[in-house]
Amino acid sequence: MTGTETSGSGDIARTLDLLWHGGPRPSRGPKPGLTLDRIVEAAIRVADAEGLAAVTMRRVATELGTGTMSLYRYLPGKAELLDLMLDRVQRPSGTAQEDIGWRAALEHLAHATLALLREHPWLLHVNQSRPVLGPSAIEGMEVVLTQIRPMGLTDAELVSAVVMIDGYVFGAARTQLHSEQAERATGLTDAEFWEAQLPVLEEALATGRYPVMAGLAEDAFGPDFDHFGFGLERILDGLEVLVARRAQAGRERQVG
Repeated sequence: MTGTETSGSGDIARTLDLLWHGGPRPSRGPKPGLTLDRIVEAAIRVADAEGLAAVTMRRVATELGTGTMSLYRYLPGKAELLDLMLDRVQRPSGTAQEDIGWRAALEHLAHATLALLREHPWLLHVNQSRPVLGPSAIEGMEVVLTQIRPMGLTDAELVSAVVMIDGYVFGAARTQLHSEQAERATGLTDAEFWEAQLPVLEEALATGRYPVMAGLAEDAFGPDFDHFGFGLERILDGLEVLVARRAQAGRERQVG
């Protein structure tokens, strides 16, 4: 994806200090009422409304009604600001979930992550392969790992299960984003795009060279099928088989 930014590309020590301690408060100069929290929240508003590329120190300062140099009294630059934005949007809301079981917890994680990406589509333009871990990220992982620990998997496997769900959701969200971008770029809806191809496709399928494709139900590629839900359930089904297998092996060891 073009225009990708990379998390953790700034001063890591400064970023960690800002994430965990808020950084030093400027002793002089900044506009009264300006805080690191306000800067991060303003940057998120700009990214939500205009895209990540629009987030510059100058643009965020304009959003806050202050001078650009005022922001540099709070943080070094955009790279560190991006890491603060990433942690901020992951901040848990409300109270912690009750014990709902590992499968429901992973399903909830998937839908919550999808909702987050729809609310902040600019997240799909960030390479987060090396995140700088702040309070929100750590708290989120703590909640999920607590919920899924009863799976009986190794610690590495538990983390891998979370990574698997995360990768699946990001892939699905990115496909949806690409579809929306294609519609804006071409001016054609999905229905109009496929309708334009229909005469040629019908002619090709009528040749008999593609009997499986020709025999598919009319709604096989329809928009009403929940591809996201279907794929998620199959991932969880696979994990359920593994959990059952590990539980059975544990019982056999106890008997033996």
